Amino acid sequence: GHIVRNWKVRWFVLLQDKLLYYKIEGGKKEPSPKGRILLDGCTITCPCLEYENRPLLIKLKTKTDTDYFLECCSREERDSWALDITGAIHAGHPVQVQELHRMKNSFKLLENISLHHIVERMCDSSTGIKLTRNLEQGNRYKETFTGSALVDWLISNSFAVSRFEAVTLASMLMEENFVKPVGARSTEATRYSDLSEQFLDDSTALYMFAESSKKNITSKEELQFNISELSGTIVKQGFLVKQGHKRKNWKVRRFVLRAEPAFLHYYDPTKEENRPVGGFSLRGCLVSALEDNGVPAGVKGNVQGNLFKIITKNDVHYYIQASSKAERAQWIEAIKPLT
Repeated sequence: GHIVRNWKVRWFVLLQDKLLYYKIEGGKKEPSPKGRILLDGCTITCPCLEYENRPLLIKLKTKTDTDYFLECCSREERDSWALDITGAIHAGHPVQVQELHRMKNSFKLLENISLHHIVERMCDSSTGIKLTRNLEQGNRYKETFTGSALVDWLISNSFAVSRFEAVTLASMLMEENFVKPVGARSTEATRYSDLSEQFLDDSTALYMFAESSKKNITSKEELQFNISELSGTIVKQGFLVKQGHKRKNWKVRRFVLRAEPAFLHYYDPTKEENRPVGGFSLRGCLVSALEDNGVPAGVKGNVQGNLFKIITKNDVHYYIQASSKAERAQWIEAIKPLT
């Protein structure tokens, strides 16, 4: 309501240029509309998260700066109304309608935004995602959020423009161990679904922050990675031994090979923070096996054999040891097509 800020059931009818709403008496709508919202010059916000306990809101702001908050009965109904109202607002502009449909079905995540930055924003006490207690199959979970709540939050904070993009981004947060599933619904999806279907845009699927994502990291310690680097499909991953660039010592690292875009990242398995400690683009790289008879130039320390080398297009040399010749061959075979 505009005067008394209470919530009332109204019957809505969407026309080409306006949204009419009617009072309901005795289960039937009255013949004359109670009011109307002129759509010319309107802006629409969906999802609208201004009311913490009302996640299914659409906000309409008219060109005279009047705000209307409309609550739907389900996410599906909310998103359907929002799409139809948006189409009506831009009905006189066919180019904009085409652009809206293109955005709805396209995939283009924002560049130069780190996953760590997104998680920091999510953890903000005032503007972050709201954590709640949830009960599922007799188990009580503290500080959780639902899959649909995360998708809504990502869209409302402009990290994604469509639910498809937001689900992809949420999947990346889960894949990089910033977010983890809890409860039967979400954990079963990670076990039995394809990689693209493991995160659920669902109000019954529960998630929470992984412990590693809660720890604050100083800007000096944090390595920023372009979000597009970590968006590729994982082709291969496993533990290898890598020679350091400065001390030339050998350390075990968990390597993750991604395609489209092609990157090789490596992680420190001794640290809880599951973010890369290094990585590089594979475009223009050279990868080759090194002979086991003698230590090649540029290699120092305890070398057990099964070496291979990657030279980046910037002429940075990486020396890596596999546990066997077969494993070395598998890694080289996986990397070569991506160079």
